[in-house]
Amino acid sequence: MNRSSTMDHNDAHGLIASNKVEGTSVYSRAGDKLGSISHFMVSNSRGKVSYAVMSFGGFLGMGNDEYTLPWKKLQYNADKGGYVVGVTKEQLDQAPTYNPNDENNRDYYEGVSTYYGSNTPTW
Repeated sequence: MNRSSTMDHNDAHGLIASNKVEGTSVYSRAGDKLGSISHFMVSNSRGKVSYAVMSFGGFLGMGNDEYTLPWKKLQYNADKGGYVVGVTKEQLDQAPTYNPNDENNRDYYEGVSTYYGSNTPTW
């Protein structure tokens, strides 16, 4: 069996290309599709993924909102071919939305981490 087809995307011993993560579906624990990974944020000092930006809602690519999710909250599920996160659609409606202007704003990421019950922001 090809290891790459069964490998956990969050496996510390494996690698996955960024273009294979982008577009991957994100599901709630109840199995509802929440959106898909638009892109992710990498700490330039540590070289590790800190946050994923997920597109949510809209129709035919228009009116999508984007939300920042702590990377460590996402678990890859090979059966679904996507990530599972302990967040509901209702929680996303209230979540901090992603704004490219906040990419280097520590206060924004502290708010995201607090909202999702993560520890300190990952830089």
